[in-house]
Amino acid sequence: MTRKNGEAGRSTIRDVAARAGVSASTVSRVLAGDYPVSAATRTRVLRAVREMDYVADARAKAVAGVGTPTLAFVLEDITGPSFAHMAHGVEREAARLGHLSLVCSTDGDVRRELEFIEMMRAQRAAAVILVGGAADTPEYRERTRRIADSLASAGSRLVLCGRPPLGPGAPVTVIEYDNEGGAHALAAHVLAQGHRRVLFLGGKPDHTTAMGRERGYLAAHRARGLEPDPALLLHGDFTRDSGHRLMRKALARKLEFTAVVAATDMVAAGALTALHEAGLDVPGEVSLAGYDDIPFARDLHPALTTVHVPYEELGRLAVRTALGHGAESADEHLLLGTHVVVRDSVAAHSGH
Repeated sequence: MTRKNGEAGRSTIRDVAARAGVSASTVSRVLAGDYPVSAATRTRVLRAVREMDYVADARAKAVAGVGTPTLAFVLEDITGPSFAHMAHGVEREAARLGHLSLVCSTDGDVRRELEFIEMMRAQRAAAVILVGGAADTPEYRERTRRIADSLASAGSRLVLCGRPPLGPGAPVTVIEYDNEGGAHALAAHVLAQGHRRVLFLGGKPDHTTAMGRERGYLAAHRARGLEPDPALLLHGDFTRDSGHRLMRKALARKLEFTAVVAATDMVAAGALTALHEAGLDVPGEVSLAGYDDIPFARDLHPALTTVHVPYEELGRLAVRTALGHGAESADEHLLLGTHVVVRDSVAAHSGH
């Protein structure tokens, strides 16, 4: 009895080989199309493949070179709003260009990331897009360089979005936005309103995105001849709960500040809740700013001053760039701009 997907078992390459009266390696050669096989043998194998529905399996289709070309989008946390908008850009652009996009959320597990990338390489994905900051260590560069070389050898392309570049000669595309510049402009805006003690709610100290935003905060102060109080730099992660927790910690320590710059809008949202819980008015008593300009930022009360990052365009550009290069292409580095969006959560401070 022919086995179909969804029944008791899934047809394997050995089942197809037995049906066609050939070896499993011959079936592989026919599906791969990269080894000479007689016309009669190819006809028998493909007939068996159809009858047993073997190519209904996505991996078999990829190996056979049939079906829809695939792009892979790999990120740490699919629930993050900014990543969701980037994923939307990837999916829309991939679909426009006739490609299927697959999303993998790794939860920060490097082993899971490597396993998924290897699967995509074996399936001859057109490109693999890695998203989000990382610790820029020698181990990271060596591991990611191996990934880039491996994908290139299979005719694929590695795209790094918001991740550290690998240095000259690597077969990758690096697409970033002006992370540090956006934070510098935001902190400068807050300082221009007269604030001098500005609490910074940052991310993980070794995370490249978090580091860039902290550098921008510090640079804006130093451009005005100011040196921030180290006690006003608190570190957590990019979540709402982190913002809530860090703000409560700052209030419990009785830190003196008149404004807050949060590393993300989600962090700012948590901080805003903690400020409201403490009976503090925003922006009457404490000004607050975020980063990312995710859609709900304008719906907070007050509407959040933040930095706009073109996440959807970042995703679209990643797809267009990846598909426009062959495996032999050398490193390319593209940078998108950011800008401050002024809303209602930052007010002038008259004290010094």
